[in-house]
Amino acid sequence: MQATDIAQLNSSYTKRQIRIAVSVFFFCQGICFASWASRIPDIKTTLQLSEAALGSILLALPAGQLTMMPFSGKLVTRFGSKYVLRLAAIGYALTLILIGSTTAAWQLAAALYLFGLSGNLCNISVNTQAVNAESLFGRSILASFHGVWSTAGFTGALVGLLMMRFNLQPVYHFMLVAGTVITLNLFFQKKLIITPVSKTASSFKRFQFPKGLLLQLGLIAFCCLSAEGCMFDWSGVYFKEVVEVKGELVSLGYASFMVMMATGRFTGDRLAERFGRKRMVQLSGVLIFTGMMIAVLLPNIIFATIGFMIVGFGVSSIIPLVYSTAGKVKEVASGIAIATVSGVGFFGFLMGPPLIGYIAELAGLRSSFAVIAVLGLVISYMISKIKLA
Repeated sequence: MQATDIAQLNSSYTKRQIRIAVSVFFFCQGICFASWASRIPDIKTTLQLSEAALGSILLALPAGQLTMMPFSGKLVTRFGSKYVLRLAAIGYALTLILIGSTTAAWQLAAALYLFGLSGNLCNISVNTQAVNAESLFGRSILASFHGVWSTAGFTGALVGLLMMRFNLQPVYHFMLVAGTVITLNLFFQKKLIITPVSKTASSFKRFQFPKGLLLQLGLIAFCCLSAEGCMFDWSGVYFKEVVEVKGELVSLGYASFMVMMATGRFTGDRLAERFGRKRMVQLSGVLIFTGMMIAVLLPNIIFATIGFMIVGFGVSSIIPLVYSTAGKVKEVASGIAIATVSGVGFFGFLMGPPLIGYIAELAGLRSSFAVIAVLGLVISYMISKIKLA
């Protein structure tokens, strides 16, 4: 299909309609993941899993994501992100029901593996949609899509709390969520963008290690997602063991981080337009370092909360800006470029939390957070060495 034909087909809907449709799919993906995360304690109790058993089973989800990574970009390039996304989104929702229906540990592991497969396919296809939507507007809007994902995370967590209060079993909770997601899919899928496809054999060539600009962007994503993974998995532990807060205040660090990350994503596009993408990423790296070090050097509830808020704002815009830049690399199809950068970055999300644990075992939790803080400076240094529009 020629570029002029694609442009003509996409002109059937206004830019606003397209933006809303893409936002809906970001929201659907976010609420599916948050719904699963909110019911982990209940599923653990129902299946009578120990902490060690649950930890091992949880690895099935990233295993599924890693399995799909070499293929997701190629599938999006071959069939188009619109068609891949609407199928992957339905699969993601149905797999959520499968998770809630499990009655044995091996079933949960298998369901999470499928959840990871469909989740990665959703991630690459929806970000490819976002990059192409951004090109229609001619300005930065990708961070706002990720802000919708963060908002969906809050919504999913709140719905999960409500379902637990009503003592609704996870499978019925997940059915409600999946039904909502599939309904939204059917209503908005027509307004997604038709993206360019490539049916040549070269689009399915064997995996090649990323190089040049994509490798550099991938390493920046690696550092950012290492810090993000640290906050997701260790912020509560840090507040409990280092800040020494009690009760519900243990979650204050995580909540403050998430609020500022969502805020940063909704304001990041305007800031990037005003200051430039390169300067925005540089500043974000400095904020990650500064926020982490405030929490490390002044580990009381006030300063640690402020520090985690700064980290949240720091990480908020880096991934959207990196994905947006990767999707505009002319030599590589946008789906493959985003998948490549996402693949390198995802290893940071996987390796960051365990690294925290290993360093904490040797030198304490404050030292491990200080190491993650340095990654913020690495981000600022690396972005200064490359051209970023």
